[in-house]
Amino acid sequence: QVQLVESGGGLVQAGGSLRLSCAASGSAFSLYAMRWYRQAPGRQRELVATITRGGSTNYADSVKGRFAISRDNVKNTQYLRMDSLKPEDTAVYYCNADTDRGTRWGQGTQVTVSS
Repeated sequence: QVQLVESGGGLVQAGGSLRLSCAASGSAFSLYAMRWYRQAPGRQRELVATITRGGSTNYADSVKGRFAISRDNVKNTQYLRMDSLKPEDTAVYYCNADTDRGTRWGQGTQVTVSS
């Protein structure tokens, strides 16, 4: 079984920065595309950023230029660097990964941006 565990959320003032991490663990698995989603109260879960195994990235328009997704294929970990945070970035952030055993989700980490 492949598990994803996020870390790095918290409370930050507007304009601040946070870095989220998502570590995959299990035995003898392969990771393909990895993603970050977020869900704010009363809103649908939305895709924030995607990174392929080869490192190609894609971002939601709302975070372009402020967020950066990256991954370490040796550590089986992906990251989301978030700069110039805004109150509207407040949400639970979930990592997601395509594996050779199906798609997996993390448990979520809360990010709160105060104005």
